[in-house]
Amino acid sequence: MKEANRKKWTNIEVVGLILVISSLLALIFSPDSLSNLFNSITAQVFPIVVDVFLTSDVGIAIVVSVIVGRILERFGFTDALIRLFLPIMKLLNINPSVVIPSIYNILGDINASGKVAGPVLVKANATKAEQKIAVATMIQNPQSFATFVLGIITLSVFKINSLPVVILSIFLPLIIVPFILSKTIYRNTKGVELEELPRFTPDTPIMKVLFDSGAEGMHLLLLVIIPAVAVVFSIIGVLDFLGIWSQIQYYMGSILSVLGIEPSSGIVSFLVSPTLAMSQVADLVGQINPRLVVGGFVLANSGLPLSVIVGQVPVTWAESTDLTEKEALNAAVLGCLIRVVTATILAYALTPFIVG
Repeated sequence: MKEANRKKWTNIEVVGLILVISSLLALIFSPDSLSNLFNSITAQVFPIVVDVFLTSDVGIAIVVSVIVGRILERFGFTDALIRLFLPIMKLLNINPSVVIPSIYNILGDINASGKVAGPVLVKANATKAEQKIAVATMIQNPQSFATFVLGIITLSVFKINSLPVVILSIFLPLIIVPFILSKTIYRNTKGVELEELPRFTPDTPIMKVLFDSGAEGMHLLLLVIIPAVAVVFSIIGVLDFLGIWSQIQYYMGSILSVLGIEPSSGIVSFLVSPTLAMSQVADLVGQINPRLVVGGFVLANSGLPLSVIVGQVPVTWAESTDLTEKEALNAAVLGCLIRVVTATILAYALTPFIVG
């Protein structure tokens, strides 16, 4: 059957025609431009995909985190957390399962958190608003335990009392962020009784849990995380080819400095690895204001880098929960903005009282 108005050009066809003409002109007048574009993209993608995720301990950590998360779940960890957080979440009129992803995030990995804890929200009958709250709250916690440990070491190097920073930036947001979001943006929440919740501990044989979780971790790494990372850094490669990426980095550094976050490590946290950022800050002892260290610590101990926020979290949570990729992305970006605000507030308000 012939489609009506098929002869009429659509907007996307016009875009495609422009790309065809641009490619032909590039081949005629600048034959090397397309190859340089692909080289620029490859130069950005290769170090992250291969050096970070495939051949370093980061990729293995993701797989191991899924295994550990499933083992914890098998031995009643999730049910225990539900019982602990139920009283206070009931007072806040929020399903207690919203804090589960954050706990798994702190103990393991942010990607494994979505894979393991996401289905818990669905099983607990959390509303879509509560699932969005869970994503935004999860972004407030370190995406790996290594980042947290290196951050504590960095604070001690600068003679900063780490206890108030840890309490106010990592543990308090588990309660504060869900409360604020439930009263403002995501209001469709509902407190539940323990009797209304199912048990979350599976009765799967332990050996099957071990082998299945290993396969699940590899699937997450190879078919979800790496493709998402490749897309994000391909875009960065295009921006670098166009000559505007260096300017973006410069302005990012300036903005971070004003926000009370050490610029160079802040950019590394946003774009590459918060764990690497924390290791770099320790080398700047005596050279920077402690305020920037506190801000950098709070920012690094979050769901960053951006490849996680805009790539991995939306894909993982769309697979594991009732959220679409767009809904998960919006919640993750909101969580990131909350984290930046938290870093700025603590950097300026808390630092004067905790520097030794």
